[in-house]
Amino acid sequence: MSDPGPVVLVEHLTRTYETPGGPVRAVRDVSVTVPRGRVVALVGRSGSGKTTLLNCIGGLDVPTSGRVVVDGVDLGGLDEGGRTALRQDRIAFVFQTFGLLPMLSAAENVGLPLRLRRQDRRARERRVAELLDQVGLADHAGQRPDELSGGQQQRVAIARALAVGPVLLIADEPTGQLDADSGAEIVALLRSLAADGRTTVLLSTHDPAVQAAADETIRLADGALV
Repeated sequence: MSDPGPVVLVEHLTRTYETPGGPVRAVRDVSVTVPRGRVVALVGRSGSGKTTLLNCIGGLDVPTSGRVVVDGVDLGGLDEGGRTALRQDRIAFVFQTFGLLPMLSAAENVGLPLRLRRQDRRARERRVAELLDQVGLADHAGQRPDELSGGQQQRVAIARALAVGPVLLIADEPTGQLDADSGAEIVALLRSLAADGRTTVLLSTHDPAVQAAADETIRLADGALV
């Protein structure tokens, strides 16, 4: 069986924004490789370019120059529709603000990507039950976000992100809104996801505990690799 290669390959990526005060380079000539089945932490102070780099890797933003390849697909060859399709099929996102719909239960939030895919109801319900069990929330399926703790809400968000079976999970400060204990639980969950080899986790953080739990660390300062 041939080697599928790294899940992420970034070559000489630069992202420049035009501002009234002139151009600002948020990311400067960054080249990184993310192996499969690993937890890789992107670290640096606020404003170091972490989120911009994640957005370029996830296809939410387009580099000014350079190359991004995700799971063998060169994002430079995709239009907006192609990038959207790639995100729907292979890339998932988790943010520090959870992003759950408040009027939906935990199970309904997790099942939303499958509903959008028009998956059969019974198959969708089975998949949602599996995911909630995987993140330790099988007994909370009917609860709405405001009935859950911050750590539980982030678990729901992770379950929702996993619904379509992504090869890459991008997490931007996933423990930023959580206390130390809840943050540790989320990190343990992310590590367990990478351990089965099917999902690679790329996360940004300034939390030393999260950084210490990662398999590898990529450090940014002023948009450049340190």
